[in-house]
Amino acid sequence: MGKILVLAEKPSVGRDLAKVLGCSQSGNGCMRGSKYIVTWALGHLVTLADPEAYGEQYKTWRLETLPMLPKKMQLVVIRQTAKQFKIVKELLKAPDIDKLVIATDAGREGELVARWIIMKAGFSKPISRLWISSQTDKAIKEGFNNLRPAREYDNLFKSAECRAEADWLVGLNVTRALACKHNAQLSAGRVQTPTLAMVVERENEIKRFVPKDYWTIQADAGGFGIRWKDKASGQTRLFNKQKADELVEKVKGQTGEVTEVKKEAKQELPPLAYDLTELQRDANRKYGYSAKQTLGIMQKLYETHKIVTYPRTDSRYITDDIIPTLAERLKAISIGPYAEAARALFRGGIKTTKRFVDNSKVSDHHAIIPTEQYVNLAGLDREERNIFDLVVKRFIAVLSPAFKYEQTTIRVDVKGEMFIARGKIIQSKGWKAVYEIGSGNDSPDDDRELSGSADDGPEQNLPDVKKGSKLKLNSVQLIAGKTKPPARYTEATLLTAMEHPGKFIENEALRETMDKTGGLGTPATRADIIEKLFNSFYMERRGKEIHPTSKGIQLIDIAPSDLKSPELTAKWEQTLQLISRGKSDPSAFVNEMKSYAAKLVSNVISSTAVYKHDNMTREKCPECGKYLLEVNSKKGRMLVCQDRECGYRKGIAILSNARCPQCHKKMELRGEGENKGFFCSCGYREKLEAFNKRKGEQVNKKEVSRFLNRQDDESINSALADALAKLKQ
Repeated sequence: MGKILVLAEKPSVGRDLAKVLGCSQSGNGCMRGSKYIVTWALGHLVTLADPEAYGEQYKTWRLETLPMLPKKMQLVVIRQTAKQFKIVKELLKAPDIDKLVIATDAGREGELVARWIIMKAGFSKPISRLWISSQTDKAIKEGFNNLRPAREYDNLFKSAECRAEADWLVGLNVTRALACKHNAQLSAGRVQTPTLAMVVERENEIKRFVPKDYWTIQADAGGFGIRWKDKASGQTRLFNKQKADELVEKVKGQTGEVTEVKKEAKQELPPLAYDLTELQRDANRKYGYSAKQTLGIMQKLYETHKIVTYPRTDSRYITDDIIPTLAERLKAISIGPYAEAARALFRGGIKTTKRFVDNSKVSDHHAIIPTEQYVNLAGLDREERNIFDLVVKRFIAVLSPAFKYEQTTIRVDVKGEMFIARGKIIQSKGWKAVYEIGSGNDSPDDDRELSGSADDGPEQNLPDVKKGSKLKLNSVQLIAGKTKPPARYTEATLLTAMEHPGKFIENEALRETMDKTGGLGTPATRADIIEKLFNSFYMERRGKEIHPTSKGIQLIDIAPSDLKSPELTAKWEQTLQLISRGKSDPSAFVNEMKSYAAKLVSNVISSTAVYKHDNMTREKCPECGKYLLEVNSKKGRMLVCQDRECGYRKGIAILSNARCPQCHKKMELRGEGENKGFFCSCGYREKLEAFNKRKGEQVNKKEVSRFLNRQDDESINSALADALAKLKQ
């Protein structure tokens, strides 16, 4: 009797599957058992061939060879992982293998990883698909008891392949066109360019913004504050100082009459469960984690600790079949700080509504929730603990009752002018009580609004006043303010803009469609897109804010206009979704991408735009003699040659982990030999020798040496190297 080969995406997942399937014998790049053999990829083992594979003319970057439009895209084995591909291919070709189970990540990219390996290896025996949303032993066993025929996921693969080919056709053609036209390290892409365009446009809005002075009028009505509000417009701001002064004089020292006391019972429903984008937003807001960092932490919680479900999901709902497992999941998190909140849910009985359970709103994977796996909080590092805390609290909140309160609104008439006061009495904390667990209140800002406007003034405790009561105005204040420009993007708000790019689309019908569908990229790819823009030096982080660089601003100036709009890209993302459901033609989509790539190249070649380096230093490249550019990488500052064909680069400063003894910020490590030392932005300087001596008083020399080696190992060139690697693809 033949064996079943199981193909996982990563070695760690492969070993987990092997343990459940009884494969205890270690092999070369695999684990063997009596019935199953488990092997794995190392992420992608096979990829689309570089342009050079389609002809000698593409080995040199020249405008004359563009656009590059291969009739049929070729697959090649990735050189760095060729050894593992050979192992997988030999196993696929082994005569005793009767069947294959695809066990790569259950998503679009995971499907692509497996199918390209299968195609390149030439495997033609029966194939099944393992489709699970968590990596617990229980989920794996259930998954293998319910394997699906691989053909059910053919359309998902076609969608993934179309995405890859579209990115090749558009990205490589436009990147080569821009780089050759301007002889600079420039790149563009189907999703990255419209994303960058949003950041640049926000910067332009801030530069164009002219602040306006405004005034509000507040009065003390005997123990509580009231605020003036325009009867006609409902505005509380006055932009005319003279009118504001006149109003103050009119009501100062007067007695007002309470014209309305309105008490309303209100409630705020729990937030929706997490999808990946919403989790990344909250992690950035609360902890300052980048989108990529959050995804990396989630992958560990999913694959290593097995305590959360599949992270790369775009759904905020669960399906009916998950309801019977909720009690077990709650039991698993009834530990430490969450024990009391979980017990309260058990006491009240677990209740679910359409706000959490909706089969129609789940495509590939349900929302991110805890698994049934026992949780050892002590086994998590600080970052894992923080992200797990977000997931657990959201899970408990979703199952909790509404937040209930009574809102009181008092309207006061003073000489014909209207003043307003608002108060709130909490009747039941409901789901908001969950966010009081631990330090501080971290209740999510989930795009909900309470009735009324923040302009009506802050919530306050109001006395028991009756309609018709007289109130003496003890003091009247005119408070000056200035209108503020729009805020710069943070990763949290940029993720929101990528998810809902409707406001950047002029076509009204398409705008509505866009707000209901996927937006720019997918939850699985948005983090990589944002990180690529940082690594390519198109934008940079300053604290939590994202600023476009001069290079990024200029790229948007010279890039083809329709590539900058989220409209086309968002439309293509919709088409890819339709392809995955078998409702759109893959070949028609790829042909459209070829036409579009040709059009973009033509636009770049005919453009009269000029690119100018404004980060040029006076230091010349030792290899080609051109002036070097100074750029900020993730790890520090470096000098790079402006000529993309030269590619020379040199690190000049590493952002170290050493803290300044004066202001405690991270210091830069600069210089060479005896001049090597630490420099802080506050002005503090310290020679390396002095640093070693100071540290030597606290730790031994071996630890100092290890610290410095780590600085060197964390190559400051890695970000540029990654960017160049992508550029050359």
